[in-house]
Amino acid sequence: MIELLIVLGILALLVGLLVPAVSAVRTIAKETKQKAQFATIELALAGFKNDHGDYPPSSWAVPPNLDATYCGAQKLTEALLGWDLLGFHPDSAWRSDGLDTLGGAATYDPAKSRDLNGDGVPDTMTERKGPYLELATTSAFKLRDLFRNNVTGTVTGPLAPETYVLCDAFTDKKVRLPNGKIVKAGAPILYYRANTSQQIIRGRYNFQDNEVLIMMKEAAVANTSGVSPMNPLLDNTNNYQYFYEEYIRDSKIEARVWPYRPDSYILISAGADGLYGTSDDIRNFGN
Repeated sequence: MIELLIVLGILALLVGLLVPAVSAVRTIAKETKQKAQFATIELALAGFKNDHGDYPPSSWAVPPNLDATYCGAQKLTEALLGWDLLGFHPDSAWRSDGLDTLGGAATYDPAKSRDLNGDGVPDTMTERKGPYLELATTSAFKLRDLFRNNVTGTVTGPLAPETYVLCDAFTDKKVRLPNGKIVKAGAPILYYRANTSQQIIRGRYNFQDNEVLIMMKEAAVANTSGVSPMNPLLDNTNNYQYFYEEYIRDSKIEARVWPYRPDSYILISAGADGLYGTSDDIRNFGN
């Protein structure tokens, strides 16, 4: 009997040592996968810029501006996959409803009704470029599915629920798709394009490009678990000093406060803890 207790004690000790080790290995594997995903996105963005002359915009604006429903992460997904995942339209107005600048069907044509030559194929389909990413291996989800309120069945927040975002490799959230299938999803990848006409860091990059998306994610977590740890990037002390003067600042430059990648864009994954702005974030800068 004593021998059995000793054996059980040893097994319990080994399990206690093994579980954290296995968890650490899984985290490292996901971090490696995330870095590979960023490398793929960077290649796709290079292709987009080659075709269209610049990187996609990331701007967001307060209501009632049309940009109030469409942020940087959503625009990144449109650029690389298309508003409806069927390729990018070169004349895109960057609207969350897929319509053109005048509110018409000259670009994505959501109803797929524009067929001027009468061949039975919507004209929009032959006007597309890309997709620049392989959809089968890309983790793209609608905000509707990521942030649905379990009680009301709706999405709380200003961003358009029927639009897509790219999600990271830390797939800890179970998502129910409209067909009833349950899949796992990560956190949305944040995308910020540099404004190269601005000569101070707070103009070069704009935190507000994805601020509302982070808020919506935080609210969705609270709805599911009852609590939601604050994302450090949402710390608005001194007008988001942490984001500008610590998080995206290139510490190698001492002459002034200046960001990493000032001439292109930055990408941010929330990392294993699902919080934006913590030490485990995976980024295409400063790692």
